[in-house]
Amino acid sequence: MALEPGLYVAATPIGNLRDITYRVVDALKEADLILCEDTRQTAKLCAAYGISTPRAPYHDHNADKVRPEIIAKLKAGDAICLVSDAGTPLISDPGFKLVRDAREAGIAVTPLPGACAAIAALSAAGAPTDRFLFAGFPPPKEAAREKFLEGLSRERATLVFYETGPRLADSLSAMHAAFGDRRAVVARELTKIHEEFRAAPLSALAA
Repeated sequence: MALEPGLYVAATPIGNLRDITYRVVDALKEADLILCEDTRQTAKLCAAYGISTPRAPYHDHNADKVRPEIIAKLKAGDAICLVSDAGTPLISDPGFKLVRDAREAGIAVTPLPGACAAIAALSAAGAPTDRFLFAGFPPPKEAAREKFLEGLSRERATLVFYETGPRLADSLSAMHAAFGDRRAVVARELTKIHEEFRAAPLSALAA
């Protein structure tokens, strides 16, 4: 059964390919087009589930150029799925301008929920979850990172960050300087064979 026309924001696995919903698989199969952060990455997922829907790139480098074309397709009645390389689109990934423009054009936007690395990590970290703030990636440059973290130092909530492996030690040291030696958790390789959670004071994690 064909999808109703509109934009579908579809969450994909963050590691383990089985962490995808039946609804997302059905939508990816039935859509007219899948918009991908990286078509090569999405091709692996599609191959695993026998999805032959056409794919096209949508990322920070081409978004401004192709967004009007996508809106035109949606207005013409296409059903289009937006995915990121892993997890829920728009969460530290491109896409919010497409969703905004679609809504402003009167196009239906439907979330297809599923995996999200930030929520998965928070659920198993043993940190308070009654109030949390997702802060995304800290800036890579030292001065900008210090200013960014200082702005969060008075937040009375669990703070959730994304960071790359090569920058992790520097970011943990900067967090120690900004927040004091509070307990923190580093979660890596979520849902994969080598999944790891390491909890300790920030000074120990940085070291």
